[in-house]
Amino acid sequence: MWLLSTDRAELHFFVSPNRVNGGYAILSHVWGDNEQSFQDVQAIRKSAEEDGRNPRDLVSAKIRECCLLAERHGYKWVWNDTCCIDKSSSAELSEAINSMFLWYSQADICYAYLQDVPSDAPDLDTKFRASRWYTRGWTLQELIAPDLLIFVSADWEMIGGRAELASSVTEITKIPEHVLRKEISLGRISVAQRMSWAARRETTRMEDRAYSLLGIFGISLPILYGEGPQAFQRLQEEIMRTSIDPSLFAWGPQSPDTPKLDGYSNLARPTAWLMAGSPSDFENCAAILALPTRRDHSITAA
Repeated sequence: MWLLSTDRAELHFFVSPNRVNGGYAILSHVWGDNEQSFQDVQAIRKSAEEDGRNPRDLVSAKIRECCLLAERHGYKWVWNDTCCIDKSSSAELSEAINSMFLWYSQADICYAYLQDVPSDAPDLDTKFRASRWYTRGWTLQELIAPDLLIFVSADWEMIGGRAELASSVTEITKIPEHVLRKEISLGRISVAQRMSWAARRETTRMEDRAYSLLGIFGISLPILYGEGPQAFQRLQEEIMRTSIDPSLFAWGPQSPDTPKLDGYSNLARPTAWLMAGSPSDFENCAAILALPTRRDHSITAA
């Protein structure tokens, strides 16, 4: 994995997260229109070397402020998905997508940057609850995976931690508090309930509605952009292959106001009843429990 040095915003490669001496911070955010890429940051580094400047002074404000915040907290390394993945390499992109949940889970701290929530807003709680960050597909795993997640405002001031704000975050996302507080493993939550958390989340590319859920279900898939709704079919097939949880087939009617995020739902396709068409088909499955296995008879309601 590639990480940015917090003192200079220079990219360095590490074989695995556990090889990062001193640990690392990681950023969760909503992408903007002009995010700097891996190639952009490498070009900035080269230009800065020629001029004798610190590359951190030349990168985007988001990258620079993220580095500065992590540095203030004592970290030498930080990961940012906009510039720490060489997306020109299909192999590297596939590895990153399949490993992303692991990278977030092994980070020492995750900063959830809410660009639309100013810290001095008189209605801070209202702004916090309405942040676009909660509507994106990729931020679901980024919310759940880290042991320590801190919400950060538009001006990079800390709003609070996931644990202390768990009750509010549960109201916003419908994810149970015991999941947010890391008091229960995801494997003990039913497939249908986990799917329901993504029902109203959207992604720029249709395939990412499936790919952003890989870590939530502990599986890997070949990444094939251009396959459209087949990505979600493959996700369900792999879950079926690795799990005995029948709630995968418990999807059902959506609420009348369910947003049509990708246009695909098996509720409108009478020839395809077994598999759901998209995570939206699981919207009403938040209360479905996992069946106890032979090893675990203590699963309780969410």
